[in-house]
Amino acid sequence: MKNQDIIVFITEWMQQYVKQANSNGFVVGVSGGIDSALTSTLAAKTGKKVLCVEMPIHQEKEQIIRANEHINWLKSNFNNVESITMDLSDLYDQFVKSVDGDKNSENYKIALVNSRARLRMTSLYYLAQLNNLLVAGTGNKVEDFGIGFFTKYGDGGVDLSPIADLLKTEVYSLCETLGVADSILIAPPTDGLWGDDRTDEDQIGASYPELEWAMGFKGDINTISDRQKVVLEIYTQFNSRNKHKMIAIPVCEIPR
Repeated sequence: MKNQDIIVFITEWMQQYVKQANSNGFVVGVSGGIDSALTSTLAAKTGKKVLCVEMPIHQEKEQIIRANEHINWLKSNFNNVESITMDLSDLYDQFVKSVDGDKNSENYKIALVNSRARLRMTSLYYLAQLNNLLVAGTGNKVEDFGIGFFTKYGDGGVDLSPIADLLKTEVYSLCETLGVADSILIAPPTDGLWGDDRTDEDQIGASYPELEWAMGFKGDINTISDRQKVVLEIYTQFNSRNKHKMIAIPVCEIPR
């Protein structure tokens, strides 16, 4: 992969998009993870205003440390980067108190997890409107178009998706080229929505390299290993279950 060429291509694409939108720049939610690190760095390289937003909701301390480390690194290398912390923990707690549900049910737990992502999306769009900025998405190709591993109208609610055509391994490669902190490069990927240390792999049951393999698999299932069959089944189930996230919203078209 020609990393420098891709970095230039994405940066110029973002510059052109912000110009067409008559916007001042970008707002990016920075979580301490690899995807938001890449998106915010590419945004910074455009020369346009970049507002990095940290939005902890009872977050693990290590995630907060990594997010701050990355934001400080951006500020030391780019004079167009600003940051703000919006601790949404109290807001989330008030939301939890105001809703009903069986606290032991899986649907209740998942509904609250997705509500965290939607509270963050609302905060990003508030800041975007306030500063005439665009919300830059942080989803990669596997998450956005493979298994649908994002929250609809949460982290999936964005104005543009600069890295959505990059596989996760490509995200890591570009971050290495850009000089992103080692602490982020070695941290296990996590969506940070559960208030604990569970990783993406814990939730999905497969690693991103495995999912990338499954996403591109076109061969004979009888020739692959038992583990590969398990991964392929995991990928197929996620892809099927989350298809509604990855296609355009269906419109009931009335015959004329």
